[in-house]
Amino acid sequence: MPKNFAMKATLVGVVIILALLYLVPTLGGKLPSWWTNYLPADKIHLGLDLQGGMHLILEVETAKAVEAAVERTSQELVRRMHEDKIRAIRPQTEPGNKIAITLLHENDRAKLEDLIKQSYPDYKVASARTLSDGKIAMTLQLSAAAIKHIAEQASTQALETIRNRVDQFGVSEPEILPQADGRILIQLPGIKDPQRAVALIGKTAQLEFKLVDESANPATVTKATLPPGDELLYVYRRDRATGRTSKDPIVVHRRVAMTGANITDARVQIDSQYNEPYVSISFDSRGARQFADVTSRNVKKRLAIVLDGKVQSAPVIQEAITGGEARITGDFSMEEARDLAVVLRSGALPAPVRILEERTVGPSLGRDSINQGITSMAVGFLLVVLFILIYYRLGGVVADLALLLNLVLITAALAAFQATLTLPGIAGIILTIGMAVDANVLIFERVREELRMGKTPFAAVEAGYGKATLTILDANITTLIAALVLFQFGTGPIRGFAVTLSIGIASSLFTAITFTRLLFDLYLHQFRPKKLLI
Repeated sequence: MPKNFAMKATLVGVVIILALLYLVPTLGGKLPSWWTNYLPADKIHLGLDLQGGMHLILEVETAKAVEAAVERTSQELVRRMHEDKIRAIRPQTEPGNKIAITLLHENDRAKLEDLIKQSYPDYKVASARTLSDGKIAMTLQLSAAAIKHIAEQASTQALETIRNRVDQFGVSEPEILPQADGRILIQLPGIKDPQRAVALIGKTAQLEFKLVDESANPATVTKATLPPGDELLYVYRRDRATGRTSKDPIVVHRRVAMTGANITDARVQIDSQYNEPYVSISFDSRGARQFADVTSRNVKKRLAIVLDGKVQSAPVIQEAITGGEARITGDFSMEEARDLAVVLRSGALPAPVRILEERTVGPSLGRDSINQGITSMAVGFLLVVLFILIYYRLGGVVADLALLLNLVLITAALAAFQATLTLPGIAGIILTIGMAVDANVLIFERVREELRMGKTPFAAVEAGYGKATLTILDANITTLIAALVLFQFGTGPIRGFAVTLSIGIASSLFTAITFTRLLFDLYLHQFRPKKLLI
């Protein structure tokens, strides 16, 4: 036996055994518990184009997150100026992430500038001028660095929130990845209700509690006649018999009495009196204190529960609520109530999201793709096997065994690395089959040349492999570089193609150079033929 034969045989044997172990979960049915406890149990992941599902690209509207941050700061300034005894008209936000403040006296200007410098370093005084009545009009501008930071934070928080929602929605093996420019890629394989998933993912879920202004008549008031500090919202109701939705106006104070930022839990309950679902929410200790404060100071007033700008209900506060719990009632179906509980538990999105791309692949289309891909792979494989077998005879048998092992190694590697097999990935496997044959053709032609020069079969095989190996390595390494570039700069299906092509190159090198050489060595030393059928 040649040098290192035992080592090569051991290596090939270990690789084949490992490959079969990783393939069993994909090929077999239900695995016994002892197998899943000690051996690989993951199947090959199929992409959306093979098993069906939904593909989404969302864009986080980070500009609105910045606007919301400026609005929060303007509201906070009211309290801080009151504490510091700075006399001013209520701050108003302006386009361009600015806050306009009108001071009543020149003496308060230094106090306000000191407050901004100490507590709001992200803001700078952009302008200040004295009005004809002696008041001081000042404008605060949010810095560019702060805008960038808020936008990045909004994208990161939106990604985590959406991931939580998808996890609670019950989708197996979702893919949620950040993209450039605040975009998020979402792939939900096997999903059966795409519209419900879109509604769940895209809901901003900004929960706010606002006091109703009973002094304004919502039936007659318009946006032009709204009292200062108020806004006109609507309560939406759906007629379950006809399916029609109506909306009733309601006037609420623009100032937010409390938000849903301190919610710790949200669950669906059934109202025992009306047998209708509602969502029960629980606050943390800070939220409970805040809710108790709001309800104790506004007994016998109506508190509107506003979700994404729509009033869900506006009950009268009968007494202070100190238990840290509240309920959101509305015209919910059971499914809508469940989805609302999911988004409230997951937290609100920091900014609305916009759907840039939405694709849905049906499971039947995915099944057709799998069948057609397998058929094309089987036909291509059989044609190649027959051609090699007829043209190279004994060498063809060796090459065909190598091709078969190559397929086993590629699929086992996909399962081991938890890579996703897509339709382009199947194309990559088929391409790899052809490349693997190329390597064998190069070796066999070299061996033929050596045989024609009168060398013995052993010497011809030795020389053929020695001279062809470098050429094979050169060709495969250049293809591997191209595959790595595709993986680095490609997205979605392009990456799937690059992954299978890279795995295929590595496995074809192993089977074409190591495995076939091992078989030739075994044959030559076992049978010692005087003529090699190749």
